[in-house]
Amino acid sequence: MEERLVALLRLALKYNATDIHFMMRYQEVNIEMRIDGLCRKVKGRFEDYKLIRYLQYLANLDVGNILTPQTGQFEMEVDGNLLSLRFAVINKINYTNGVLRILNSKIRVNADSLSSLKRQNQYFKALLSRPCGLILFSGPTGSGKTTTLYSLLKSVSNKKIYSIEDPIEVYHDNLIQLSVNEAMGFGYAEGIKQILRHDPDIIMIGEIRDEKAAKMAVVAANTGHLVLSTIHTSKASGCISRLSELGVNEDHLYENLLCVSNQRMLINAKDHSKVVLYEIMDVQEIEYYRLHGKNSEDFYSVEKQIRKGIEDGIFAKDAC
Repeated sequence: MEERLVALLRLALKYNATDIHFMMRYQEVNIEMRIDGLCRKVKGRFEDYKLIRYLQYLANLDVGNILTPQTGQFEMEVDGNLLSLRFAVINKINYTNGVLRILNSKIRVNADSLSSLKRQNQYFKALLSRPCGLILFSGPTGSGKTTTLYSLLKSVSNKKIYSIEDPIEVYHDNLIQLSVNEAMGFGYAEGIKQILRHDPDIIMIGEIRDEKAAKMAVVAANTGHLVLSTIHTSKASGCISRLSELGVNEDHLYENLLCVSNQRMLINAKDHSKVVLYEIMDVQEIEYYRLHGKNSEDFYSVEKQIRKGIEDGIFAKDAC
C-alpha cells in the first residue's frame, strides 16, 4: 500500500493535483484527482480498497469508528519532497468516501505574478503597507485563495505576522502560526484573542467560518491591526453580505473594510497555463455598494470576464 500511495502522490505532483478522492462501495474503489478545479479519473487497481484503511492508519484515525466523520494529518516523503497531507473520511452503510488533501509545502508564485494585470499586483502589495483594516479574499475551492494570501505575506518584511489556521497549509519562517484545535477549545475566535496579546502588525485568519471569527476579525482590524482572511462567496460583494449575515455590525464593517476580492482559476486555451482572474472592490467601490447595494454588484463580475474570455478564445471552455 505504501508503494501504491507513493505512486498516486507522484502522479498528483506531476499534474499539480490538490486532492485525491476515494469512493468505495463494497470493495470497489473509484479514484479521482482534482486538477485545475476539475476531478479527473485515475485508473484503479483491485487492491485499492486497502488504501482507505491504510490512510486512516497513517492519519491516526480510529478505524473502528464508522459513525463519525474523521480528519487527520500526516507527512510522507515522495522523491525527496516532504509532503504534508490531510485525510478526511466519511463512512456510511453502503459506501466510504475519503479525500486526501495535499497541503502546499511551497508557494512558487510571488506577489508580482498573482495577476496578469500589473496594476492589480501593485494594488495588492500597496494594501499591505496599510497600518490597519480588513482585507478579504473569496472564491470557490481550488481557486488559489491560499496561494494569494501566502504570496502576499511573503513579500512583507520587518513586520510581526501571526496566523491562525485550520490546518496550517504552508509553514513559513516569517510567520508565527497557530493551528485551530476545536477538541481543545481553541477555535478561530480564541486564537485571535491570543494573537492580539502579542502585539502583531498583521494577522492572517485562514478562513472566516462562523459568527465568532467574523466579529473577532473586525474587532482586530478596529483595534489597529491589518487583518487578512478568506471567506467562501461567489462574488466580491458577497463577502459584505456574508459578514452581515454572521452578525457583524455594518458600521464597524464598512469603517474597516479595505478590499474584498473574488477570484477564479482558469486554463489558458493556447498554452494550457493557469490564469487567475480577480474581481476587486476597493474602498471607493465598497462605499458605492454601501449606498447603492445590489445595483452595483456586477460592475467587476468575474463571471462576465470568464464568459468574454471563452468567447474570445482566451480560456478553455472546460476549465472555468
